Amino acid sequence: MEEHGVRVLVVDDTEHIREVVSDMLRLDGFDVVGAADSGEQALEMAAASDPHVVVMDLRMPGMDGLESTRRLRAARPGQQVVLYTAYVDAEVERAAREAGAALCLGKVEGLPRLERELTRLTLAVSRGG
Repeated sequence: MEEHGVRVLVVDDTEHIREVVSDMLRLDGFDVVGAADSGEQALEMAAASDPHVVVMDLRMPGMDGLESTRRLRAARPGQQVVLYTAYVDAEVERAAREAGAALCLGKVEGLPRLERELTRLTLAVSRGG
């Protein structure tokens, strides 16, 4: 298992999804620093754990992923956020960009693509890009 040294916070209101994504990322060498079940909890956990990337679900009760992303980016301007959702279309991608997400990925695209993009994003940040 290759160690990435990439700190990731996983945010999803569905416990099973949180666990699967967190477990797979850990198995592939990512440092999962937390798993939040709401946007509100994500804001608290991000402040406490300083993740490189937040993997954010779109549809959650209360504060959805777009609002959570806006608030995270306001509090932590350099925070990388990947919106990871079952519902991707051009409108969702536009809204994600406007909220400050670095990327919008469909859950159907799978964890391998998510892992590649997390590595790419953090390499760009570490190189100053």
